Parts: sequence; structure tokens; C-alpha cells
Amino acid sequence: MKSIFIVCITFFSLSITAQETINTMFYNLLEFPEASPNGRPEILKDILTNFQPDIFMVCELQSEAGANAIIDITLNSETNTYSRAPFVSNQSSSSDLQQLIFYKTDKFSIVDAEAIITPVRDINKYVLKLNTVDQVTDPIYLYLFITHLKSSQGTSNQNLRLDMVTEFTDHLETIPSDSFVIFSGDFNLYTASEPAYQEILDPSNAIVMVDPIDTPASWHNNDTYQNIHTQSTRISSSPFGAGAGGGLDDRFDFITISENMMSNPKLIYIPDSYKSLGNNGNCYNMDINDNSCIGEFSQTLRNNLYNMSDHLPVIMQLETNKEFVLGSTDFEIFNSISIDKTLINDHLSISVSDEYSQNITLSIYNTLGQKVIQFETKNEQNIQLDVSFLQSGLFI
Repeated sequence: MKSIFIVCITFFSLSITAQETINTMFYNLLEFPEASPNGRPEILKDILTNFQPDIFMVCELQSEAGANAIIDITLNSETNTYSRAPFVSNQSSSSDLQQLIFYKTDKFSIVDAEAIITPVRDINKYVLKLNTVDQVTDPIYLYLFITHLKSSQGTSNQNLRLDMVTEFTDHLETIPSDSFVIFSGDFNLYTASEPAYQEILDPSNAIVMVDPIDTPASWHNNDTYQNIHTQSTRISSSPFGAGAGGGLDDRFDFITISENMMSNPKLIYIPDSYKSLGNNGNCYNMDINDNSCIGEFSQTLRNNLYNMSDHLPVIMQLETNKEFVLGSTDFEIFNSISIDKTLINDHLSISVSDEYSQNITLSIYNTLGQKVIQFETKNEQNIQLDVSFLQSGLFI
């Protein structure tokens, strides 16, 4: 009697790389999705082709419908690459403007999400785990805090910004002191002398934070720092009826990082990677898409940025010396597929859990490494694969 012995080894179409780069972006989306013009999810999609973020942090998100539009239209219209944290309405006030993160699921999994209450708006905390080869024995967690500090000048508003930031720095005492931390957002800061900025970088904090470009200055209306300004992309807000005008003359948008990310190879800042996306350094007090603002960033990109928001995105790159297991979201297959018997005669019976709805490609190889069968499931739970033509022997 013929005997076929099947050894089941599950491959996941993985690739392993070292010295992996992580693209991060923060963007104030300006009353998204309700503000004009129409079609902003598509505009945002075009913007992100210029810098594809692995971690996309946003503020001024108005609703879960807006979050879904970013997932479905902006990020995943062609491939199912990104996921998002749960959207939770603002807990601190009646404001409908909220923060959220989107992330590439081949590089990260989310392990925690929390809203930190402040006197104005929530600070949203998220913890991502890097999908590295040795994540069980040496996991790397990235703590993300995203905020939208109180706007406008004046002592009372400065004090509210400080109160909000203090909630963040107090929270640093509750997480491990060697944590990798990103604190980003629309800080609405006019100068580095503001108490909120000083509090963020206070060396006595439980975790010391740094400004990666280390540019303490009075940024407001100062053309010396026009290359790092992020607001406003428009001289006038009248074409859209939302946002601020005045031209590009403020550094409101920031990504700050824990000091260990300047030197720890497990997760390290890449020098000179911090930029205001679309800012060619020559658009002071002008529309970001002015034809004279030529440079690294194209006219097409700057037109899209002008239409999308009154802020520019801030981008920054990190690097890890760990090995990523790309495609790791497919590990759910491991618990979803089983072979009923490994010693068979004519038919191989395969069961797929009804909780797993995607198609699966199954391949059988002989001991010479030659593929003898390839079969793709079509949302089937019970598969009978004819192997009667195979000779007796061992197959994988």
C-alpha cells in the first residue's frame, strides 16, 4: 500500500532585514474631514506618496468617520498595509478635535492606548511594539504621546499649555525610565522661552526629552528660522473658510524624543532627517505653493499641502539595529490551519478556521525541493487535496 508522509511547515512570505528605517510623521489635518475643500482623503494620499510614514500621528481629527476615511481611502486603498488605534472622543472637554495614530502592521503591533486628561484637550498615549525577530526575549516598545496644546498668545494661554505639558511629564514617572518616547503635536509655541517648551525639555524629568534639531529660539515672525516653520501654509484662509492665514511664519508643530533615542542603536534618531515637509526654506510669510518657493519639494506637493491644511507635516526618521519580521500580521494563520492526518494515501484533508477569511496558498514539495502541488484556497474551511498521483515518500 502506498504511503505518503506529509511534514507540515508553515511559511509566511516573510523577509528579514537589519538596520531598518522607521519613517514617522506628525500632521495637523485641520478639522478633518469636514473642512474644505472636498476630496481631502485623496489629497492626503497624494501627500503621503512623498514620504510614506510607518507611524502617522495626527491631530484635529473630528470623528471616527474621518479616521476610517484615512484608513480606507488614504492609506489602504491599494494594499492592506496600515491599521489604526481606536478612536475615542475627547474626554477633557467638548472639543471634537482629537489625536490618533496610524501604523504599518508589518512593523508594529499596538499594545496600549490611553487618553490623558488635561484642562483643554486629551493627550493621547499609545504603546507600539516593534515586530522584531527577538521580540519575545528582547521586546522594544515605543511610547507615543500626541497632543494639541492650547492656541493663541497671552499669559493665560501659555499657562494652559504648561498645564497640559505637565500632565505629560508627570505621566513619564509611570513608565520605565529607559523607555523610548515620542512626544509630538501642534504645540502652538511661539518661542523656546515659553514655560511649556522648558517643561518638555527639563533635565529633571523622569525621562529626559530632547528637540532633535536643537533649535531654541523665538521662532514667531523670525525669517532666520523660516526653514523649520510649519504654519501657516496660506496668506489668507478665505478660500477655505477654516484655518489660519498670515503665511509661513511659525513653528507650531513638533516631534520631540527621549534622550536615549539620540544614541541607543535599538531605536536611534537619524541625523538631519527631521524636516517640515514641503518647506523649501524660502517661503517666509508666503503661501506654501507660491511659484517662487522652488527647491527640494515639488510644486505638486506644495499645491496639495496648501489645499490640505494650514499646517505642514513634520517628518523624522528612526533606525533600529534589530531585525524586522516583515509580514508578521500573517502569523494568525498559524492557529487557523491544520492537517487532519500526516500519513495518508490519496487525499490530504486540511481544515481552516472560519475565523480566518483570507485566501491561503498551499504548496507541497518533495525532498529535492521541487514543488509538486500548489493550491490556493477560496474562503474554504474543509479542503480535500488529491495527492493520489504522488509516489510513496516524504513531502513538505
